[in-house]
Amino acid sequence: QTPAHIVPEWYFWPFYAILRAFTVDFILPAKLWGVLAMFGSILLLFFLPWLDSSPVRSSNYRPVYRTFFWVLVADVLILGYCGGSPAEPMYVILSQICAAYYFAHFLIVLPIVARTERPRPLPNSITEAVLAGKGGTGPTNSAVSGSPLPAE
Repeated sequence: QTPAHIVPEWYFWPFYAILRAFTVDFILPAKLWGVLAMFGSILLLFFLPWLDSSPVRSSNYRPVYRTFFWVLVADVLILGYCGGSPAEPMYVILSQICAAYYFAHFLIVLPIVARTERPRPLPNSITEAVLAGKGGTGPTNSAVSGSPLPAE
């Protein structure tokens, strides 16, 4: 039996919270479900390019995806807080909710948003996108145009 006050390093806290989120034996022991979910949450990140099938990859042009991304960031931060906290009922329940959203985000939300979201129009070139909002100089006076600038 591992003592309750032992926790992993801070960068493993979200995954530790997912590990502790499983408390009920259902077909398999709860500890095994926790281990499978913890490693599954890491393995899920490797499949991210196939789960997000949107032709537009930048979140600058996908406002719905951007919103869900920030919800995921908050979710992982809450999981991290719960993973570093003692295994009290409040933190365990919060870990269960956040772990459920973590998996739902990648397996349900991301594929649906990728298929249904209509992204904003893309610029013709990256130079256009960068210079439009910055009020910068035209491409003829910058290194973006391909002409070398003298070093001073």
